[in-house]
Amino acid sequence: MTAIVGLARAGAVYIGGDSAGVSGLSLTVRADAKVFRKNRYLFGFTTSFRMGQLIRYSLTLPKPRGDLDAFMATTFIDAVRDCLKAGGWAAKENDREEGGTFLVGVRGQLFAVHDDYQVAKAADGFAAVGCGDQIALGALFATAGTGLGPRRRVRTALAAAERFNAGVRGPFVCLKNT
Repeated sequence: MTAIVGLARAGAVYIGGDSAGVSGLSLTVRADAKVFRKNRYLFGFTTSFRMGQLIRYSLTLPKPRGDLDAFMATTFIDAVRDCLKAGGWAAKENDREEGGTFLVGVRGQLFAVHDDYQVAKAADGFAAVGCGDQIALGALFATAGTGLGPRRRVRTALAAAERFNAGVRGPFVCLKNT
């Protein structure tokens, strides 16, 4: 349960996230952030804090090169898959692997990675994942063209998700990557 919000604008990526750790009806406000920088990358994760820890502390990140869309769908995802398998997080059923869901910003572009390892890039230039995703997406859509800066739009989307979704809780972390 969470809300992770990303926005690409003018060659920069902003990713913000909440601090909720939810299990059933229990909620803990976590001190370990779901949004972080690692080398040239900016990450925001949902699904599992364990998955996020593996990405943050164990993932060996390849240097982005060439066609970024192709690189993310192949070289980058191969590194993520290897990391999650080695850390005991990846699942396999009927010869199909599953990981988790997160946003990643690199070279000014925003990508969403879903649990089936597909890499998505929204035409709108923004994305959200987690239980508050639809509320956050609505807020990002509604604030487009209003003159609000990207960081303010991300924080507004997170505040809307917190207001209307029981699995989202501040404080919020919002980072920028170019």
